Amino acid sequence: MSYEPLWKTLIDMNMSKKDLRLQAHLITNHIANMGKGEYISMQTLVKICETLNCDIADVIALVPDSDP
Repeated sequence: MSYEPLWKTLIDMNMSKKDLRLQAHLITNHIANMGKGEYISMQTLVKICETLNCDIADVIALVPDSDP
């Protein structure tokens, strides 16, 4: 999973990660985990989508594993 679409969406909206954290009522660990490409809950993804008024595809992208 990649959060690259989220970072691009934030840039397009002229919004910082801190702005997102405050407006979506997220904790700093959520932002840190996304920065590392780690798992966040579906509930958190929904909060982000609702806050940004966007689709899930504007937040995450599925990336195939490099493992055979």
